[in-house]
Amino acid sequence: MIVLGLTGSIGMGKSTTARLFAEAGAVVWNADDAVHALYARGGAAVGPVGEAFPGVVSDGAVDRDRLAQALGDDREAFRRLETIVHPLVGQGRLADLEAARRRGVKLAVLDIPLLFETGGDRGVDAVVVVTAPQEVQRARVLARPGMTEDRLDAILARQTPDAEKRARADFVVDTSHGVEAARAQVERIVGTVLAPGWSRLPSDPEPGQ
Repeated sequence: MIVLGLTGSIGMGKSTTARLFAEAGAVVWNADDAVHALYARGGAAVGPVGEAFPGVVSDGAVDRDRLAQALGDDREAFRRLETIVHPLVGQGRLADLEAARRRGVKLAVLDIPLLFETGGDRGVDAVVVVTAPQEVQRARVLARPGMTEDRLDAILARQTPDAEKRARADFVVDTSHGVEAARAQVERIVGTVLAPGWSRLPSDPEPGQ
């Protein structure tokens, strides 16, 4: 099974690109969905997050609005949260990948916003970075309800810069020319990695390690 890591900064069109990979036949695992499950009632992160950030648990689940208020722009608080959540997300990802392998899945795509920041790029066969010009990115994000310039800048400060992501990518999908153009790029990537004889470089780590 080929495992691709899919990432991109906020507003680049990563969710749309993930959908295009699914439509092309890939199994897509979404890190944000995994976090939502961990924060839900009975989720494995509810207890430890509640202990680390008193007052953020409501009705047996992590209240994401309260958590966002508790975090603010405190980078140390974000690091504390990551030390709790990232290992739990990683365990779930490995279990889901193993289940996909047992089902005979040929291509899995890991949709992980902080792929490089968390070292997830070391555990995949290749990395796909979703990008768009900065002016397109900012226009998309600032059109979202409640988004401000300051909030966007704070989010971008926690993410690896787009130029660095593109430099480290094996494949790049530019979403600035519309969905069909992005679809064509995705289909080329799928065709490439599923072609007979394609494989990661021998020096690359095994997926999931």
